[in-house]
Amino acid sequence: MSKHFEIIVGTMLGASEYVADAIAEKLDASGHTHTIHTEPNLDDIKTDATWIVCTSTHGAGELPDNIQEFAAQLKGAPLHTVNAFVIGLGDTSYDTFCFGAKEIEKHITDNGGTLLADALYIDVLEHPIPEDAAVEWFEGQLDHL
Repeated sequence: MSKHFEIIVGTMLGASEYVADAIAEKLDASGHTHTIHTEPNLDDIKTDATWIVCTSTHGAGELPDNIQEFAAQLKGAPLHTVNAFVIGLGDTSYDTFCFGAKEIEKHITDNGGTLLADALYIDVLEHPIPEDAAVEWFEGQLDHL
């Protein structure tokens, strides 16, 4: 059965966008539909679709600039119909590894949303092409939907 996915991207240097594009290709090949949001706004994102949030962490553990407003919109929003996957990109040499993804996860679950799987945290030191690790992980998740 075909599903619709909302792919929400938080990126500063483009790596999360590459991950989102690779996931979108996998969805296309599997017969699913998707919308990619590089300037996410909660008003434009279907809460009855499955979300895939791909975000990096910037600076001292902050979300990238393009997703900060979206994160603020999640606070207090009714997300009980949201089912989500979270993919975080980070660098384990920082003690704020994947804090951006963890912040998004918290906003989703604190407001009634459901994570369909434990988040994937990709260490870019270990996976210099993070989209490969993300697609491999996501293929396993698609099998369970």
